[in-house]
Amino acid sequence: MKARSSFLPFALPFITKDEINSVVETLKSGWLTTGPKTKLFEKKFAGYVGSKQAVALNSATGGLFLSLAAADIKKGDNIITSPYTFCATYNVILENNANLIFADIKEEDYNIDPVEIEKKSKNRKIKVLLPVHFGGLPCDMEEILFLAKKKKALVIEDAAHALSARYKGKQIGDISGCAGDATVFSFYATKNITTGEGGMVTTRSKKLRDLIAILSLHGISKDAWKRYTAAGNWHYDVIHAGYKYNMMDLQAALGLEQLKKAEYLLKLRENIAAAYSRELKNIDGISIPFTFKDKKSAWHLYVIRVDDKILKINRDVFIEKLREANIGTSVHFIPAHLHPYYKKRFGFKPSDFPVATKLYNQSLSLPIYPKMQLRDVRYVSDKVKEIANKYKR
Repeated sequence: MKARSSFLPFALPFITKDEINSVVETLKSGWLTTGPKTKLFEKKFAGYVGSKQAVALNSATGGLFLSLAAADIKKGDNIITSPYTFCATYNVILENNANLIFADIKEEDYNIDPVEIEKKSKNRKIKVLLPVHFGGLPCDMEEILFLAKKKKALVIEDAAHALSARYKGKQIGDISGCAGDATVFSFYATKNITTGEGGMVTTRSKKLRDLIAILSLHGISKDAWKRYTAAGNWHYDVIHAGYKYNMMDLQAALGLEQLKKAEYLLKLRENIAAAYSRELKNIDGISIPFTFKDKKSAWHLYVIRVDDKILKINRDVFIEKLREANIGTSVHFIPAHLHPYYKKRFGFKPSDFPVATKLYNQSLSLPIYPKMQLRDVRYVSDKVKEIANKYKR
């Protein structure tokens, strides 16, 4: 098969006239920053995931940072998370002056291993468990919540990939299911719904929600955004040393329209993932994602593994061969213990987290986004098969 004449990008947002009209309407309203659309987005989003409380922010990174800050993290508190995630997850732990503790992941799903959590928490007081739902596939939340209860620790979920994912029939973030104390979602441009940049924290706790909201806007007293409305007042009180992580109405205008399409966009991703899995099963040297009865992935990522014991080329060369065929790919993620800063600061070695190291060396993410056509999926699949067959040992 010939290479495409144009480049197939790794990801594209799904933007329609609805989103454009909503943003234009907001621009014309004169209210651009945090305001009524942000508040409405919070309400609608909480309803969608099955949570009582939500606060919209300018990023999931901000959501993770403020969730930890609101949890009264103090210097020396121990927090356990996965090394197999984007650096934002562990940077916010360090920014809150806590002790960063990694627990290795499970080979079948890339998610933090509860057995490793138990090992790393032995003889330690743990303040927070911070699981990451990798690629949109839920972690083993029942086991994680059990361990948290045992250790009297909080659970803050990094659900940046996991909007619309289900665990045991319930949405991630649904407080009637296995939700943690706070769940943090991302609306970055590549995510399942987008506000360009943006994030949301959901929680069952009104106290936690209100504190995060206050911290997100300079520590100014509740509903400070209303001070420029007819119902507002010029006077305000600073009650905490806060930050600047609030979401704008311009972002919320996008988010409100995207949220209406969340289930539709999920279905499109599911169709693409199913097509990949049909096309790519039983190829020597290539492994496709596992599926699970009690977990429904949001399919933010579709990650395959390249086995260089079966193929003559490794993952890095495989990526280059796909690029030569005009196919964009990515790698999710370079684990924390392999980055220069963390190696130097903590003395990490690749062997410290062997499963994370192994999966990193084998994994690549194929394009998956709602605008992809079936012919695009077939083209990518055919090229993966062609390369694997050509370089089989």
